[in-house]
Amino acid sequence: MAMKAEDIETMIKTAFPDAKIEIKDLAGDGDHYAATVVSEAFRGKTRVQQHQMVYAALQGNMGGVLHALALTTAVPTA
Repeated sequence: MAMKAEDIETMIKTAFPDAKIEIKDLAGDGDHYAATVVSEAFRGKTRVQQHQMVYAALQGNMGGVLHALALTTAVPTA
């Protein structure tokens, strides 16, 4: 069972409306993605907290429908 990149982006965008999101399908199988998420919501948070926030936005799909996600998070730069 695979998850579409558009679905991942929609879930993240719902949690972080200001986010700039880039998603790449690493293996072409819909199971292995890399995502870069840039949001003001991450400001002042540790990298672990930022990743936990994104995983929470994926509503339990991480490790199930979504097998692997290489995640990069950041705050916007001026």
